[in-house]
Amino acid sequence: MKRRQFIKAAGTAVSVPLLLNGMRVSAMPRSFLSRIVNPESDRVLVLIQLNGGNDGLNMVVPMDQYDNLANVRGNILLPESSILSIEDTVGLHPVMTGIRSLYDEGKMGIVQSVGYPNQNRSHFRSSDIWTSGSPAEEVWTTGWLGRYFEGLYPAYPDGYPNSEYPDPFAITMGSIVSETCQGTASNFSLTLNDPFSLAPLTEGSPSDLPDTPYGEELAFLRLSISQANAYGDVITDAAQNGSNMAAYPEDNRLAAQLKNVALLMAGGLQTRVYVVSLGGFDTHANQVAQGDVTTGEHAELLQTLSDAVAAFQTDLQMLGLEQRVVCMTFSEFGRRIRSNDSFGTDHGTAAPLLLFGSCVNPAILGDNPEISTDVSGDEGLPMQHDFRDVYGSLLMDWFEVNEDDVRSLLYNDFQYLPLLLNCTATSTRPEPKSEEAILMGAYPNPCSNWTTISFTTADEWAKLSLFDSIGNELRVVTNQRLSAGEHKIQVDLHGLPPGTYFFRLQLQGRQKTKRVVKN
Repeated sequence: MKRRQFIKAAGTAVSVPLLLNGMRVSAMPRSFLSRIVNPESDRVLVLIQLNGGNDGLNMVVPMDQYDNLANVRGNILLPESSILSIEDTVGLHPVMTGIRSLYDEGKMGIVQSVGYPNQNRSHFRSSDIWTSGSPAEEVWTTGWLGRYFEGLYPAYPDGYPNSEYPDPFAITMGSIVSETCQGTASNFSLTLNDPFSLAPLTEGSPSDLPDTPYGEELAFLRLSISQANAYGDVITDAAQNGSNMAAYPEDNRLAAQLKNVALLMAGGLQTRVYVVSLGGFDTHANQVAQGDVTTGEHAELLQTLSDAVAAFQTDLQMLGLEQRVVCMTFSEFGRRIRSNDSFGTDHGTAAPLLLFGSCVNPAILGDNPEISTDVSGDEGLPMQHDFRDVYGSLLMDWFEVNEDDVRSLLYNDFQYLPLLLNCTATSTRPEPKSEEAILMGAYPNPCSNWTTISFTTADEWAKLSLFDSIGNELRVVTNQRLSAGEHKIQVDLHGLPPGTYFFRLQLQGRQKTKRVVKN
């Protein structure tokens, strides 16, 4: 049995007694375990995976593009009057009242058009890219958080749990461990469905092991069973000592997962990362209900998300834990701009990403996507923000990873984004940090074989890339430090077929895309 396969199968484990200096872990007071891990630096990241490819245009609506959206997705577009306005040009789906309230309270931020170069529209491959943090052209066998944990605990799983780290580093709510936490030798995440109904795995009798590959795998199997049982004991202890203070919606599968996260945190578990998930976002058909586009499959999913997150944030606040937690949504890709004839949407490119918590920068980072009435059937939202910049910025500001290490963990072209604020509880909306606007133009547009991209910079590094309508990076036009002032770059489009293209400009911590049509 391969190591990953075993860890996936071991998620229902509970412990045999784990001894620390002769004392059974479950018999130790949680206050003692809290002193082992410094609570001042014990921050928690909760990842909310939206499986299937979320239609960001139906979740975060660019109101300044509404008329053009009506021309390209009129059979699924929300009535303008129903959309929940959060800013002058941005609104939310009408079922997302809970998340809208969090935004009003300064506890929610939006990152526009998040994706990666050379978008792969396969569910499996794109999910691998998002969980590993790899380039689209490379297959990495470790997860982005797995590499982070491995840098801190290189000997894992040997010697864990121990007196200094008695709790699991990460927990995936469900039956399959998240690949985000996959390390070189083992996954740093355990799986969990119900912390009150864990069953121990049989460890078997000790015996000598042969000096063969079989013996090596059997040794790892024994270690993993023992480790899973020990961690299970600590999880059960935390569940029994914890409590929830907020009411969670019933029949809400995401709320049930988040309720357990809050319960375990309240019980003193020092786990750093939780991964929860909500499936069903592959809405090729019946995304909306015919006759009432405010209802349907996607509306039900967004309400499930909104109600669950709102209840979780209320619980964390009542428990006094909200300053320890940041939540982030992600999905393997967005949907296409143009709807299909089945009242749905097909696999696309980029999509907005949501962040929650009292420590989140309550701003909308980036511009609304440009929508045209002449979009092709396969055109998706162009990437404005690279998802690895989101990951790296969280690692820097939440887990205090230095920028050089972030570049090693993710990619060398990492750009910092202002996703978080100084963590202070507030009942009023604080002044958000926002990206400085980029002035960018293209002329002529439409064009034939040449277009000129104009933009203004400070004295800073600038990268200008050309993408096609499905997210492939065709060319890096320039990648260098530029002096302060206005710049005009003439771009040769000879050899490219007629169609839609996007120029993506990256400055220091700022990004912008510009749509260009070649006749």
